[in-house]
Amino acid sequence: MNDNVLENTPKQELTPRQIVAELDKYIVGQKNAKRAVAIALRNRTRRLKLENDMREDIAPKNILMIGPTGVGKTEIARRLAKLAGSPFIKVEATKYTEVGYVGRDVESMIRDLMAAGILMVKQEMQEAVTVEAEKRAEEILLDMLLPGSRKKRGSTQKEQSGPIVKPVGTFSLNPETPGAPGIMGAAIQVGIPNNMFNHSQDDEEQFDTSSQEEKYRENSPIREKFRKMLREGQMEARMVELLVKQTPQFPTFEMMGGNFEDLESSLSGIAGMLGGGNKKKKEVTVARAREILIAEELEKLIDRDRVNDEARQRVEQSGIVFIDEIDKIASGGTRGNGPDVSREGVQRDILPIVEGATVNTKWGPVNTEHILFIAAGAFNVSKPSDLIPELQGRFPLRVELDFLGKDDFLRILTEPKNALTKQYVELLGTENVVIEFADEAINRIAELAAEVNSRLENIGARRLHTIMETLLEELSFDAPDIAPAKIPITVSYVNEKLNNLVMDQDLGRYIL
Repeated sequence: MNDNVLENTPKQELTPRQIVAELDKYIVGQKNAKRAVAIALRNRTRRLKLENDMREDIAPKNILMIGPTGVGKTEIARRLAKLAGSPFIKVEATKYTEVGYVGRDVESMIRDLMAAGILMVKQEMQEAVTVEAEKRAEEILLDMLLPGSRKKRGSTQKEQSGPIVKPVGTFSLNPETPGAPGIMGAAIQVGIPNNMFNHSQDDEEQFDTSSQEEKYRENSPIREKFRKMLREGQMEARMVELLVKQTPQFPTFEMMGGNFEDLESSLSGIAGMLGGGNKKKKEVTVARAREILIAEELEKLIDRDRVNDEARQRVEQSGIVFIDEIDKIASGGTRGNGPDVSREGVQRDILPIVEGATVNTKWGPVNTEHILFIAAGAFNVSKPSDLIPELQGRFPLRVELDFLGKDDFLRILTEPKNALTKQYVELLGTENVVIEFADEAINRIAELAAEVNSRLENIGARRLHTIMETLLEELSFDAPDIAPAKIPITVSYVNEKLNNLVMDQDLGRYIL
């Protein structure tokens, strides 16, 4: 697939074939899983083009991935979300417990997804106004560096221009008519302020537009000179005094049951009301002050309500939740031996979220009816049929991922854009150490990884990380001392460094 075609195609318009081609750049094999997620993503695009009545009736086809660890389940879901530009989170099913026990509430996965959506939309909106925020921050910095202009801009003193009304006491009037009530009042003195016509010399210097502050007005030569110095980086180390907003910090603690996220949100709100947005004076460099000011101006330039509404819309219509280790909450091997309230309870708590429910978050209610859920598990102890029937029905698409062998490892080491061999070449290149992998050496690494997986626990492609770290451990340690250098990675080099790893694997079974 041509990269230019993909770059010029909107993410929402990618065809299933294009989606698979993009996934192929990072993930080796697993054709069936890639096709399934590509169709699911394309169907979401198709659904949004339908009329409202039909659109609401079409629910996403959730996917259950079945396969051993290290074969690409998580990477497929993560790359799919990035490709779609959708809010995405990965959660572990084992972190959740049934309501009433210590642990996270299952609804927190939707709150986390909403937080991811808020961050995504906020960053996009801030990128659109970055130039304006930088301009504002620059003007504020110039005001700090040129006190005259700061005085003129920030002066809150108001010149009193009117009669002075001063209370001097009270008065009482007795009426001439017998029996009429007396009149009580306040006596005042009305005068003309001394500075209405006569100004002192200090007053004239303060308010005269031809005084020193006029020299620092916008577009003045001095101000423009300072602006040029700022932009050229000549004043980055100069210290300025800045008011920095204080963020209240709370100690970390756990609570039995309940909803910790809501409690944390409430505490933050109370602290904000009590603190009233307190700011603290801080002396920082111009470089740091610019960062702080740009961040504050970005916050001012975006509409919080619009961010919340847009994020909620994205989460509800295109959000993706990846639930890993779902096999760990299945009741395999324990059914009939007594109630397993923890595992089955978590499944029953997850069920309404997957079916479609409204979850309250601090950004407003979120409906989960059209969120795509992708669950994954090895199912080496339990089976998918060990999940409660209602939850099984909410994952109609089931995809089995293949085990990885030597040929797959060989492709993983060389083909993807982020291949392990390329990563280590770049890492050691920062130390001015050039390493070159011979084709035979890469073939030997793949062969050893497959052999170790066959004898020990099969951890899939993660075994390559162990192999590569062991292979290059000594070189990584010595790299700063031997640079510059050029080191060829040959078959003999691989055998020398890794033979002990293969020979000692049985002993490692008992030690680790």
